[in-house]
Amino acid sequence: MQTNNTRLGILYMIATTFVFAMQDGISRHLAGEYNVLMVVMIRYWFFAAFVIAIASKQSGSIRAAAATKQPVLQIFRGLLLGAEICVMVLGFVLLGLVEAHAIFASYPLLVAALSGPILGEAVGWRRWAAIGIGFVGVLIILQPGITVFSPAAIVPLLAALMFALYSLLTRYAARKDATATSFFWTGVTGAVLLTAIGIWSWEPMSGPDWLWMAALCVAGATGHYLLIRCYEVAEASAVQPFAYLQLVFASMIGLTVFSETLELHVALGAALVIGSGLFTLWRARKST
Repeated sequence: MQTNNTRLGILYMIATTFVFAMQDGISRHLAGEYNVLMVVMIRYWFFAAFVIAIASKQSGSIRAAAATKQPVLQIFRGLLLGAEICVMVLGFVLLGLVEAHAIFASYPLLVAALSGPILGEAVGWRRWAAIGIGFVGVLIILQPGITVFSPAAIVPLLAALMFALYSLLTRYAARKDATATSFFWTGVTGAVLLTAIGIWSWEPMSGPDWLWMAALCVAGATGHYLLIRCYEVAEASAVQPFAYLQLVFASMIGLTVFSETLELHVALGAALVIGSGLFTLWRARKST
């Protein structure tokens, strides 16, 4: 049952971003020790079970949850998200949490930029200007032509593009399918994909790391549950700006746990990206 309690929704979103940041930190640790595909595959097994339980409860049965009018789109969405998670976890390993999240924070700008050609939504000049400023922030983070450009920096940018496309396709799918149906296909399709390609990367895991894997699975399910509750009690446009706190929490974990450093150009670029993203969200809310 949906209500309109913005304060509670904000608290849920803050809790969600904290849990997801913890999930990212655990993912970075495990993917640094084991194959990325295996780590994400095991995580997806737990996620698929959670998705099936939630979707079938909301729809009444698994068959009802799986009933879709656009199976190709739903399958592609699920495959896309599964691939994006693998790419982003690889980004954590290559760049660390701080820089990877600073670059990934550009995905709302990509959503705004692609909403016109994909969904036919109008994007005014003010939002286009904010998108341009945001990508200047991305360039400041990447520093092409100033220092030796690291190809690894493209990894979280690719993940941001993939997640933006996934978000837009989710909005497109919502025109014909219920939220529970999209949620069901997201988990199941991703689990099938990751199992098909990840099972070949299986390797023994130590006892302590199995505990970390269990924590990763629980964090993933908890984060998605909190996010669902967040959108049940408050409007998405009211709570979405607080999603940027995931960058703050993940950076804190990167700095304190993994001894990463916060470079000045990364901080300046991230500030531009976040400011531009908040402006596009505000303009989108004002135009509705």
